Amino acid sequence: MRVTLCSAVFAIAATAASAGPVSFSSGWKEQRLSLFSSNDYSFGSSLGLVSKGSVSIAWTRVPQSDWGATGASWRWSVEQSVPATDLAKKGGDDRNISLYFVFVPESVAPSVANANIRSLLGNRDVRIIQYAWGGNTARGRIIPSPYGPAGQGVTIPLRKAGTGSHSESVNIASDFSRAFGGGNMALVGLAVSGDSDDTNSVIRAAIGNLSLK
Repeated sequence: MRVTLCSAVFAIAATAASAGPVSFSSGWKEQRLSLFSSNDYSFGSSLGLVSKGSVSIAWTRVPQSDWGATGASWRWSVEQSVPATDLAKKGGDDRNISLYFVFVPESVAPSVANANIRSLLGNRDVRIIQYAWGGNTARGRIIPSPYGPAGQGVTIPLRKAGTGSHSESVNIASDFSRAFGGGNMALVGLAVSGDSDDTNSVIRAAIGNLSLK
């Protein structure tokens, strides 16, 4: 797997102090969304991915000590990009890289603490915010997910399709309220994906310095 991704950029970003860092070196698993489709992931100081006409998810559980996180920051980079797509279109919404935040009601969290991502995605109590680098939509727009039960997930684009390196900082509590109207929720899972199957294109991307706040 060839991932020649912005090691200098991540080294610079790592010098900044942050609270609640999320490790990419352990605890992450891939979940295929199709029997014949899979991305290539590399795990370490950052998470690198290569997607060649494919789609899958790398995910991890969030420890109970971070269930109450209300914000997050990270740095991501794209060396090779999918074309701009319609992020609201089922089966036509390729994007370079997405970071998912998976929530359940606080009262439900203990019962799903050990659930895998497939079980969580099939749980009607789950709510998902997906921050995406892709498409051609204005930053911060709430886009209802075309997948799963209505009202369960949203996409929030942060960067349009293209290459480069950027730092992000989001208020996930505020975005959750905008998307779902609020509620006492616990952040129980994180996931990263690359999606290039609809355009049969190639993605080379990475994400690092992820911190929950």
